[in-house]
Amino acid sequence: MTADDVTRAARTRVKILEGFARAERALFTRPAPTSARAQMKFLRTREEGSTKSLAERLGVSRKTVQRYLSGASTKPNKRLQQALMQETESEWQPQVRAQARQRAASSDGLVISCRAYFGLGPEGTSDAGRVRDITVAVSPSHAAAIMAAREEGTTESNLHDAVAEVIADAYFRQGGGGRAGLEVKFTDVEWLNITF
Repeated sequence: MTADDVTRAARTRVKILEGFARAERALFTRPAPTSARAQMKFLRTREEGSTKSLAERLGVSRKTVQRYLSGASTKPNKRLQQALMQETESEWQPQVRAQARQRAASSDGLVISCRAYFGLGPEGTSDAGRVRDITVAVSPSHAAAIMAAREEGTTESNLHDAVAEVIADAYFRQGGGGRAGLEVKFTDVEWLNITF
């Protein structure tokens, strides 16, 4: 794998993870806390009351955490604001997210929409590679494979390969009919959305 391939795979992994994050935010039955103080309080409960653990998690000093918890500080810098939002949303309503993942893996599947480069065959043929907008319904078994790759903290290329294989099967190979051996190249993802 070249350095460009590694960079491209890393960018694709970020887009896939962002797609999952947006899909999970859409499931929330109550909005997540938005003020820095409320987010700090919520995250402190997730850290079992430890301001030290929370400070390490956010990459700030313990004193900074204490200032936000007391209300002495209210406007975090951009980096801290982003960390607070990401960490809060990653911990918010875990049962709602777990139920949605279970349904996706057992009965409902997922819907993946994306704009990316798909290469199928040699130049000059109708299967030549090009940027395409694709929306596919993903079967529960494929959804389970993607979510397992995501949960296991796999490498960029493994998660990328899992999503590429699912799109290839669901859209281009259509469950193995006629084009079962078709090799599909999936790169340069411009955007990717996932719906539970």
